Order: sequence, then structure tokens, then C-alpha cells
Amino acid sequence: MFDKNQVIPVGSDHGGFELKQYIIQILSAKGYNFQDFGTSSNESVDYPDFIHPVAKSINEGLFNFGIIICGSGQGASMTANKYPNVRAALCWDLDQSKLTRLHNNANIIALPGRFVDFDTAAEMIDVFLNTNFEGGRHINRVNKIPVAD
Repeated sequence: MFDKNQVIPVGSDHGGFELKQYIIQILSAKGYNFQDFGTSSNESVDYPDFIHPVAKSINEGLFNFGIIICGSGQGASMTANKYPNVRAALCWDLDQSKLTRLHNNANIIALPGRFVDFDTAAEMIDVFLNTNFEGGRHINRVNKIPVAD
């Protein structure tokens, strides 16, 4: 079970701005705490400017889990996954949100702001945060994700 005293970093571009605002409002009402890395409007911006700070904070161990959003979710997840300690998973439904935690030990959920229902997105995040990594046979696989030197 996710410790709601932890802070969740969240970042989005303009394509994810409205969903980000909704998620923060709905999940804050449930007791979750957020640090908003922007953007602060739906004015066009470059997604890496807002995704890098979230991914860097996860990579450095400042936070355990993060949320990133862009229009398709693809650019956000590609950007975040440049960091060696980040496992960002682009999710479209509840099953993906659960399985990526169970099997991949994902630490960032990436959402497609233009393609998911807002209520479903909030549920996906709740499932993501409250599903534990299964471990077992998956540990060896997850350990092989970073590029070997």
C-alpha cells in the first residue's frame, strides 16, 4: 500500500495539462501529495522541459514514484526512460497499470493525455501506486533493463 505521506512528482506538457490538473485535484482529495513540475497552462511547450525534472528526481531517489503526461504519452515515456534508474511505463488501461508494477517494477506511469478518460486515468494511477512489485522470476528481468557497460 502506498504511503500517502510520500510526495509524487508530476509533470506534463500542454497536451497533458488538463489531465494533470484533474489528477492532482482528484487524488489530492484522496490524501495523495504532489509536487507539480509543470507546465502551468495548455499553451504549447516542449515536453522534455517538464519530464526531465520528474525523471531526474526519481533517478536520484528523491521520490519513489512519478507521473508524467503528454498528448500521446510516448514522448514523455521516451524522455523519462533515458535515466538509468527510471522504468517509465506508458499505460492506457487498468490492467497495464497493474501489470507494469507487478512484473516490471515501473516507478513512473506515463499517460496519454489526449486518449484516456480522466476518471480512468485517476484510477490507473491509484492502481499503479498501490500495486507492489511481485519480485520472484521478474527480478532478474528487471535487473537486465539498464544498459550494461
